[in-house]
Amino acid sequence: ALPGLLRMTPTRFSDERGFFCEQFNQRTFNECTGLNLQFVQDNLSLSQKHVLRGLHFQYPYAQGKLIQVLRGEIYDVVVDLRPDSNHFGESLGIALNSETGQQLWIPPGLAHGFYVQSTDALVLYKTTEYYHPPSEYCLHWNDPDLAITWPLTQPPLLSEKDRQGLSWHHIKTWIHSLPNPT
Repeated sequence: ALPGLLRMTPTRFSDERGFFCEQFNQRTFNECTGLNLQFVQDNLSLSQKHVLRGLHFQYPYAQGKLIQVLRGEIYDVVVDLRPDSNHFGESLGIALNSETGQQLWIPPGLAHGFYVQSTDALVLYKTTEYYHPPSEYCLHWNDPDLAITWPLTQPPLLSEKDRQGLSWHHIKTWIHSLPNPT
């Protein structure tokens, strides 16, 4: 639904002992996506049920992210912040879990966040750009103009940074004033 966003399922070889899976292969990823990029950082987060992280993005050091849930289940949300996109300001939510092993490729220029639906969730994400604190921003997860339907069963557990996220109105005005936001 959003250009460049891809859901991929690595092949698992299963038998009575369990399974084997090649989680990531740079050459295969580039061939399958048509991209020629390199990942520079792996991040791992462990979050308890009802934790909501996001919606995070970096400018000007925009990160592409390859997300995979190693344990548990999350509802993953992205918002298109690319001003030249026909989908600017649109969001998409996708359930990801460790059972299917599906991965989500999120291209640079999208804000990203997730909500933990299981007892806890262990999430691995590879990034195409290093974490750069001065370039980090947070779009408010519950901005009424975005109208994201999160599958909340109670108020989410948020960090202070995520409670203080910027409004969509502020972000879109700011992005349109930038020379090259992605």
